[in-house]
Amino acid sequence: MATQYYIGVDVGTGSARAALVSSTGDIVAESTYATTTWRDDRDKDIFEQSSGQIWNCIATACKDVLRDSKVDPASVKGIGFDATCSLVVEDIETRQPVCVTPGSYDKPAQQKDGFVQDICLWADHRASKEAKQINATKSKWLKYVGDTISLEMEVPKMLWLKNNMPASLFSRCMFFDLPDWLTYRATDDLARSNCSLACKCSYVPPGVEGSKGWNDEFFEQIGLGDFVKNDFIQVGGIPGKNGLILTAGQPVGAGLSKKAAEELGLLEGTAVGSAVIDAYAGWIGTVAAPMEGQKTTTLDDAQHRLAAVAGTSTCHLIASPSSRKVTSVWGPYLHAIFPGYWMNEGGQSSTGQLLDFMVDTHPAADKLKQMAAERGTNHFALLTELLEQMVVDKKAPFMSYLTRDMHVYPDLHGNRSPLADVDMRGMLIGMQLDKTVGDLALRYYATGEAIALQTRQIIDEMNKAGHKIESIFMSGGLVKNRFLMSLISDICNMPVQLPYSHSASVVLGSAMLGAAAAEEADRLASQGEKLESQKAAETSSYGMKERLWDAMIRMSRPGTTVHPSASPEELKLLEAKYKIFRDMIDVQRRWRKEVREALDEEAH
Repeated sequence: MATQYYIGVDVGTGSARAALVSSTGDIVAESTYATTTWRDDRDKDIFEQSSGQIWNCIATACKDVLRDSKVDPASVKGIGFDATCSLVVEDIETRQPVCVTPGSYDKPAQQKDGFVQDICLWADHRASKEAKQINATKSKWLKYVGDTISLEMEVPKMLWLKNNMPASLFSRCMFFDLPDWLTYRATDDLARSNCSLACKCSYVPPGVEGSKGWNDEFFEQIGLGDFVKNDFIQVGGIPGKNGLILTAGQPVGAGLSKKAAEELGLLEGTAVGSAVIDAYAGWIGTVAAPMEGQKTTTLDDAQHRLAAVAGTSTCHLIASPSSRKVTSVWGPYLHAIFPGYWMNEGGQSSTGQLLDFMVDTHPAADKLKQMAAERGTNHFALLTELLEQMVVDKKAPFMSYLTRDMHVYPDLHGNRSPLADVDMRGMLIGMQLDKTVGDLALRYYATGEAIALQTRQIIDEMNKAGHKIESIFMSGGLVKNRFLMSLISDICNMPVQLPYSHSASVVLGSAMLGAAAAEEADRLASQGEKLESQKAAETSSYGMKERLWDAMIRMSRPGTTVHPSASPEELKLLEAKYKIFRDMIDVQRRWRKEVREALDEEAH
């Protein structure tokens, strides 16, 4: 039998990637293109992208992997998509992009670099007031986002657009979480994914505490009664009435449309798997891999593995067969990947982005990068070398000893978990009158400590709620950071599993969606069935759980394991730093309260 292939597409914060993957999980070819994020110099909260530019990058990357691999498009049986949880806006009548730039709504669609900015990126924080307004309702449905909706989610952003757009334009807007827009663009089918709707759009699957899915009272209460009046057609419709909602990997529509197939270089009708948010693709692409000494992995094993998808930001995902409410950690989300399973999602809004910021804003940044160029290395690798040399020169017993009196609190862009406090800000204690590269290295290391300490805080809160996390399965660009992986292992006191390929774990998860979709599409075709009704989709979804897990097992590769290695003396210091880390939270919140009281302002 000829080898079968699948394409995984991953749209991250700054790039779009395609990978051609064999049925046994070998990555045959990859291609990546940078995407543009447009900022507003007058408003730090604005982050915008273009769906048109992203699709063009995907199309070129897909053609690249076919060309480079010389694989016949007929051998590509399925394609899967993942993307950031960003909000895409399209005109429901014309199917054209709607510009989301503030102040643009009474003008012809603005273009920058030839593209309409129709995406509010996940990191866009324009909807702070709207998020606080929604949280002030204390709605019972907020318990499914950890009691506090985040301004990074779609509902506050949609409410902001309602508050700032002409009513006539808002009524014509169709809203997508970016993963769902990608499958819509690929198939012309409006089916939505349970992952996007439950995790980011305040959809609570039917059967959960009497939920109908979209809950009229909640949307009326927060100011989006427009959706109730039009049967939620603007966000995908009501399942079983005017909408279809699928679980991860279920085949969408009739597969690739003729137009999309031509653009991607594939065959019309190629199976398209229902998409997931990028972090969830990281979970799919990592947690089925065997650890050292393990021959097989079961779904029960996955319940004790925290997937940490670490790039610009970091998401922390854990699955459970039962609902576990973790205060200020997102979820629990039913059916987010597997039907009948719940997911909790912790997160740090800035990790890779934070490390970049701490380097780039230091007075010695240019000198560091010049030194790295002269040595033929990158500046992050050079920082690690400098730290290792400092341990020797200062006769330090371990690296954390170098930063024993330097403490960083990492929430420069607000806290996602486990505080759900958008007003938290960064702190640096231990600054000196030092502009040297050595001081930059210490600040960089202390920032890594802060990221690891916050990871422990998130894990502690999850375990208090009933999870039993025993290991961390990493993916994303930060996997390359050796000292950070060791810090996370030591501070969390558990093994950290590094993926077989740090760069491909997330896109591999998307390819697994394509593989599961192809198998299910074949099964449906052989039995003359179609997923045209919600009842048919729900019946099919339970078989998809086995199909997707089988694809995950078959296509996963074992990685390497970082075990805790800190000495007893270093552990005592790290424990003290963890206490100080939590003290910094209390102090910052107390100071904020005292300032607000002095100004007679509301303390948040």
